[in-house]
Amino acid sequence: MKYDVVIAGGGAAGSVLASRLAENPKISVLLLEAGPDYPDPKNLPDDIKFGDTRYAEAEDSEHNWALRGTITEEQGEIHVAQGKVIGGGSSINGQAMQRGFPEDFDSWSSLGNTEWSYSKVLPYFRKSERDLDIRDDFHGTDGPLPVRRRQSGPWPDIQKAFHAACLQSGFGPTEDTNGANPSGIGLPPSNNLDGLRMSTALTHLYPMRHCLNLTVRGRAFVRKILFKNLKAVGVEVESGGEVFTVEADRIVLTAGAIKSPHILMLSGIGPKDQLQKFGVRTVRELPGVGQNLWNHLSAQVSFKVREGITLGAVDSVHFSLHYTSRGSNAINDMLLRTGPAVDERQERRPGVRTKYLSGEVSPDQVARISCTLGLPDGSGYVKLASADPSVQPAFNYCYLQHPNDIRRVREGVRFATKLLESAAYKNVAEYRILPTDSILANDDALDRWIRQTVGTARHVSGTCKMGPDSDAMAVVDQYCRVKGVQGLWVADASVMPRIPRSGGAHATVVMIGERVVDWIAAG
Repeated sequence: MKYDVVIAGGGAAGSVLASRLAENPKISVLLLEAGPDYPDPKNLPDDIKFGDTRYAEAEDSEHNWALRGTITEEQGEIHVAQGKVIGGGSSINGQAMQRGFPEDFDSWSSLGNTEWSYSKVLPYFRKSERDLDIRDDFHGTDGPLPVRRRQSGPWPDIQKAFHAACLQSGFGPTEDTNGANPSGIGLPPSNNLDGLRMSTALTHLYPMRHCLNLTVRGRAFVRKILFKNLKAVGVEVESGGEVFTVEADRIVLTAGAIKSPHILMLSGIGPKDQLQKFGVRTVRELPGVGQNLWNHLSAQVSFKVREGITLGAVDSVHFSLHYTSRGSNAINDMLLRTGPAVDERQERRPGVRTKYLSGEVSPDQVARISCTLGLPDGSGYVKLASADPSVQPAFNYCYLQHPNDIRRVREGVRFATKLLESAAYKNVAEYRILPTDSILANDDALDRWIRQTVGTARHVSGTCKMGPDSDAMAVVDQYCRVKGVQGLWVADASVMPRIPRSGGAHATVVMIGERVVDWIAAG
């Protein structure tokens, strides 16, 4: 059977795109997802349905690609969780709905992507959401995806101290980190509703499953795109141990910033030297495929809490501080947060988050201030490792290799330690555990410690970035059409020319899905 549109990847953007395209009964849509599909929400496994565990992110989860990638040379390869289930990352993530900031999208526009200015993307943020707390011109009230700020119950002691310390340091409060003025300390938004993880599979896709023009297929692994000359005409799919072909007028990759460039390269679109190395016939040389890999990183300052101090729970208040690093030419490029050393969402292997703590301190007596680099200058890459689609690509975040990145994180760690020394923490923090005074006193020692202990987010982006023809590394134009071929789009986090500085990516990925619908529908 031939479809009008085939969407490869049933993640956050793919689910949004499929549901919106299906609103037009004249367009036949096939959504393909390599992981399992759960058509009836009643049959959702608990690790997907409920947001209070990290079980779906475990290496042995069937809902996770369980990739291996390098973050720093000091740490080598680590496990990287990527959603392999209908809903993708939105079905396994931490349910943060922090948008990119207005400056992020105006920056995208200044790079030649004028359709992505803040004024042009704001209506699509609003279209996607149903904000349960704020009603104004910046927020949607009747969209499919509920958004709220976690604020039930009393403030945990470590959150009180963090909030007070930030105010004492001269930062102001912000009532809305998704609004026009996100600077300062405020409550980040979430798409967790009464304990349920409201993935795009539930909010967008499920209400449209009755449509006769929409077909959803789980456990359908897209191996590559098929071309006739420079026109994409179908996809090669593996399912149930068989390989078959599906034809389409339009094909959209929404497989995420690791898998979308991987599929492009397997299909003959990418850097010519990589394609030749693995015997892949070149359909279109695009050197930017797999390059420009962005992700957020986080360095942790840990401290021993005093007896009787409350650390918090999954649904308690969690504050974030967005601030500008010293000498930065980009505002709000840094983010601080605090929380227990052991993740409040239960892990399959307890204690993973405490591996860098030292001494005899019990993990339940330890808290952290996390320093996140919101707008990195250095980027990494995704490369082919084999022409076999079942072999994962090689990728490296190349964290902290840019001098401005390590400088800002070093400064942020020292800033976090200053907060700990403030009067606000007098009755909360007993002493700092890491980094030690000797590490803090020496730039080289601190830089080395940061590289050895830095953590990573699930915000992989940029590997099929959008841009004008003057940008030789751009993979898609601003309408998300793959350059130099016909009938092929990419519409997920990989098209971001820069990662959102806000410290979150999910809300922006949902917006991207909403934004491209009309362009793809028009062909």
